[in-house]
Amino acid sequence: MNELKVAVVGAGISGLTAALALHRGGVRVTVYEQASALVEIGAGLSVFANGWRVLDNLGVADHIKPLGARPHELIFRSWDRGERIHSEPMALGGRYEREFGQPYIGVLRSHVQRALVEQLPAEAIRLDHCLVDFAEEGSQVRLDWADGTSSWADLVIAADGARSATRTKLFGASERYSGTSGFRGIVPAAEVPSLQDPENLQFWVGPDAHLLHFPIVPEADLVTFLAVSESPRRWPRRDTWRIACTQEEALEPFVGWHPAVREMVDAASHSERWALFSVAPLDSWSRGRVALLGDSAHGMLPHHGQGANQGIEDAYLLAALLSSDRGAADPLWAVNEYEAHRKPHTAQVQAASWVANRFLHVPDTDAQRDSALKTVAEHYSWIHQHDVCREAELASN
Repeated sequence: MNELKVAVVGAGISGLTAALALHRGGVRVTVYEQASALVEIGAGLSVFANGWRVLDNLGVADHIKPLGARPHELIFRSWDRGERIHSEPMALGGRYEREFGQPYIGVLRSHVQRALVEQLPAEAIRLDHCLVDFAEEGSQVRLDWADGTSSWADLVIAADGARSATRTKLFGASERYSGTSGFRGIVPAAEVPSLQDPENLQFWVGPDAHLLHFPIVPEADLVTFLAVSESPRRWPRRDTWRIACTQEEALEPFVGWHPAVREMVDAASHSERWALFSVAPLDSWSRGRVALLGDSAHGMLPHHGQGANQGIEDAYLLAALLSSDRGAADPLWAVNEYEAHRKPHTAQVQAASWVANRFLHVPDTDAQRDSALKTVAEHYSWIHQHDVCREAELASN
C-alpha cells in the first residue's frame, strides 16, 4: 500500500475521478465535500473521446455509456432561417469513434458522478465538510472545517471548481468575465415542435448570441441546452456568478430567432442568469503541498464542451504520478510533473474556447464565420486525439 495520504476537496467530476484513480493506484484518499448529499443539479454533460479514454481505463465507462445519447451529427444552423451552415458526422457511419477511438456521448452529469462514487469505498467520501482554512505544517497540510474539526493530509488536491476558494487563498482573484451570460435547461424534445433533428448536437449561431443543445438520453427525447448572449457587458456582482432573471429576460436576446430556438428556451423555467467566466492563466497551479485540479486551475468557457473532460485528464495524470514509487516518496515531484505536462495543453484548450466565443456570435453576412465553422472539426481534432493515459504511463515511469 502506498503510504501517501491525499485529501481531495470537492466531489465534482474531476475530484471524484482523481479519487478513484488514486484509490486504484493504492493511495489512501479521502474526498471532502461541503454539500450534505451528492445531488447534482440536473445538467447535461458532453463526454468526448479524450474523457472516455480515462473513464474506460478506470472501469466506469461501461456503466455510463448506455445511459447517454450518441448524436448522429454536429450541425451549425443559422439563427433565423434555421438552414444548415455546416455539418460533421458524429455517430453517423461511426465517423467520430473511428477517428478518435472512443465515442462522443451526451449524458446527465449525475450519471457520471454516480458511476464514480459507486466504485469508491463509502468511507472515502466525507460530506458536510466546508473548508474554511488550511495551512502547511511540516510535511503535512492541516484542513480546518466549518464545524470546528480538522483533518490532516500529505497532499491536498483542490477540485473546488471555477470559483475555487482554495485558488483565491493561494493566488488571489483570477477570474475573467467574458462579457457573455447564459441560460440553461433540460427539456423534452416534444416541447420544441419546430426543432429539426433533435437527435443531433446543434449550434444555432447569430448576431450577439447562440444556442447549443444536444440529447442526453438514448432515445433523444430529452435535450439539454445553453443559450448564450452578449450581455451584460459588465457583470454586476463580485460575490456570485448567478443573478436573478425573469422568463422574459431569458427570451429577450432571441427575439426574431427561429421558432425552435424560442420554443426551447421558453420550455424551461428561468430564474437565474449564469455569467460565463474563465480563470486567467496562472503562473503556478500549486503552492507547497496544495495543488489545483480541473476548473479550479483552468476554468474555461464552455463552447468546446471540454471543462469536465480536461478535469478528467488532469485527475488521471496527477493520480498516476502520485501512485508511482517516485511520487509516493516525493509528492512535490509529482505535482511539478503534473503542472509541466498539463498547463501547456489546457492553456491551448482554454484559448480555443475564447476563439469559439467570438465566431459563434457574428452576423450571417460574415464569410469568415462560415469558414471557421466549416473547419472547426479539423482545427480542433487535437483536443479529442489527446491520450492522457499514454502520457501518464510515460510520465510516471
